[in-house]
Amino acid sequence: MKYEYTLIRSKRRTLSLQIKGDELIVHAPKRVSKREIDDFVQRHEEWIEKHRSKIAQRKAELSAVPKLSEAELSDLTRKALEYIPARVEYYAAKLGLSYGRITLRCQKTRWGSCSAKKNLNFNILLMLTPPEVIDSVVVHELCHLKEMNHSGRFYKLVYAACPDYDRWNKWLKQNGAAIMARVDRG
Repeated sequence: MKYEYTLIRSKRRTLSLQIKGDELIVHAPKRVSKREIDDFVQRHEEWIEKHRSKIAQRKAELSAVPKLSEAELSDLTRKALEYIPARVEYYAAKLGLSYGRITLRCQKTRWGSCSAKKNLNFNILLMLTPPEVIDSVVVHELCHLKEMNHSGRFYKLVYAACPDYDRWNKWLKQNGAAIMARVDRG
């Protein structure tokens, strides 16, 4: 077998491939034989190579992104402390919600989060995004105070406060990795 892979069996009906970082994952029904799985992987060699190539190219692009200095990170923290709590206060009043503590930090993977204790956390790197993106993340986290999930009810609240949420969420998905890559994690 040309490719090593992690096999995850479940009650599913079909075989599927997933590439997560450097790992190839095969999702398979419990009843499918190892040989059928190996054949499936071999038949999808072109797909695997194409996606691995895209991932390698993206990693190379992100590693070339200029890193923020300590002074720039301090400046972002200062700006975030001035800006984000004011936006939280504005949207909390608009939505009729109360919250606990607001914490700002430079996070590796998240833009924001909401705890069961009603505390809100935001990434200082949001200051490198358009104001509408910041607002969409603030609204998203505030709506978790009412709905601690991503249900239809949750998104109804989000869209009521931020009708262009999809547009800004898409912007963040397209540009977020490059922004997060600006922090030296080494």
